Amino acid sequence: MKKNILLLLLLMLSVAVQAAGKHTITAEAPKTVVKGDQFQVTFTVNTSDNVKDFRGFSNVDGISVLFGPSTSRSSSVQVINGKTTSSSSITFTYMVEAVKEGTFTIPAASVVVDGEKLISNSLRVEVLPPDKKTTTTGRNGSQRAASSTSVSNNDLFVRVTASKTNVYEQEAFLLTYKIYYTVAVRGLENLKLPDFNGFHSQEVEVSQSNNYSLEHYNGRNYHTTVLKQYLLFPQRSGTLEIAPARFDAVVAKEVRTNDPFESFFGGSSYVSVKKSLTSSPLRINVKPLPSPRPDGFIGAVGSFDLESSLSKDEVDANDAVTYKLILSGVGNLKLVNAPSIDFPSDFEAYDPKVSENVVLKSNGMSGNRVFEYLLIPRHAGKYEIPANEFKYFDTKSGTYKSIASAPYTLNVNKSKDGGGASQAVDYGNTSKEEVKVLASDIRYIKSGEVTYKKHGMFFATSLNYLLLYILPFALFLAMFFIYRKNVSDSMNVAKFRNRRANKVVGKRMKRASALLKAKDHDRFYDEVLRALWGYMADKLNITTSDLNRDNVKDKMAAAGLGEGDIDAFISLLDECEFARYAPGDKLDAMDRIYSNAKDVIIKIENNIRK
Repeated sequence: MKKNILLLLLLMLSVAVQAAGKHTITAEAPKTVVKGDQFQVTFTVNTSDNVKDFRGFSNVDGISVLFGPSTSRSSSVQVINGKTTSSSSITFTYMVEAVKEGTFTIPAASVVVDGEKLISNSLRVEVLPPDKKTTTTGRNGSQRAASSTSVSNNDLFVRVTASKTNVYEQEAFLLTYKIYYTVAVRGLENLKLPDFNGFHSQEVEVSQSNNYSLEHYNGRNYHTTVLKQYLLFPQRSGTLEIAPARFDAVVAKEVRTNDPFESFFGGSSYVSVKKSLTSSPLRINVKPLPSPRPDGFIGAVGSFDLESSLSKDEVDANDAVTYKLILSGVGNLKLVNAPSIDFPSDFEAYDPKVSENVVLKSNGMSGNRVFEYLLIPRHAGKYEIPANEFKYFDTKSGTYKSIASAPYTLNVNKSKDGGGASQAVDYGNTSKEEVKVLASDIRYIKSGEVTYKKHGMFFATSLNYLLLYILPFALFLAMFFIYRKNVSDSMNVAKFRNRRANKVVGKRMKRASALLKAKDHDRFYDEVLRALWGYMADKLNITTSDLNRDNVKDKMAAAGLGEGDIDAFISLLDECEFARYAPGDKLDAMDRIYSNAKDVIIKIENNIRK
């Protein structure tokens, strides 16, 4: 009995320890504010039971506490499938003021929950200088807004920046397109990005949840949004220019009136104004890789490590073994080809299977690239697989470096089934009926009575004999013409792409439907855009480099499509690309765009010149 009580107490203690470990305290505050702004700093504990001895912070350099902490509690109860769960929290709130420009740290707070002391995260807050925007005043000295519907270039513009402007060939850098605005931007249209001639480009996914910030630029404070980011790898040396990007922004512009009657009810209204934005060209200085380049250098640029492994160290002849190389690090990983390895001449080596696990970062592709070589030794013996030397250019030191894999020894035994190049005939203890030969490729003369057929019954003169000649010849002709037709169709790239267009767009729209049901906002729009662009590229035989709105319009017109179909397709692209920026019901917009996409594709399919 005492033993059971002790076990029960230990179980309750372990549950209590686990529950205590789940308690946390989290600090939150704006990342960027303007000098003179007042804002809140909150510390939230994910329970309201047995919380005591909260210790926050007082004045810190650049941030003054106006009052606090004030305490608020919240609780909630949920019933899911008949199971009731409850949660509660307590929040300690400070009202503070930014009194100095710079970047400042709000220290961590502490609290005691169920006897355990918890520490929050610290916060970094950037305090920007005040906006130096000048205002226009009337005769009575009061501020008034301009009644013009135009949007100034100082209130709305786009910038393109590069993380580096002096790089080596194949050295990665991050290109960012960011919009700056002090006006209400309702949407973006007709986005046209450059072709990045001279660069290999990889688009970096931009997070929509943390994509808005406040930034001080040229004496003004702007709201900013990152539109696009690309990881670029220069493919040649010299001064390479990135052409400007162009698009249209739709702005809600406030227009004031001098009518006293309307002034009594607010005196202003809003109109939609479209403004064309163009980024400045950007020049990148690309330095050539130092000469002479070492033997065996295959264009790897970055910082890398090399690992190797052999699946077995002893096998039988004609059995397979796998030799694996793992190249990891940061750089132009996807652009590195498989290393060329001198395997023993008695090995049958196949082209490597390549797999990769790569993520895009601002300084390049990070992860690993795996090369798996399938080897089949054909003869017994002891073989050496030499160390494989891999050479790359290290951008940090500006020098070539070499790393090597480990050497391996492989013992190959004779094949157990006697197969392979070393096969032999065993004549020991043989008889007339028994002979042991590899692959059983010897057949012996049969003995016994011979059966004869009468004249006139020979198979060579029968109809079946003639059919055995005619049918294969007819089958050969049929297969020959079918083969010629398939070869002709495969050489006709335009016809092949046209035939697969409907199949590919159907699969993509099916994936878009699944993302719609999952309410995955960003991935839904990306999938619909891929479906639309891919369908039109295949249907009209447009290469990826020529795939832009102007070229698509010309090709659609040449294919016999009317202005209505062309405008509907282009408008759908615009609506889909920038729906994520528009306010309103996201799910309703997704439903509408999905329905419009299906209708547009059906109309184009019906109206296009066959």
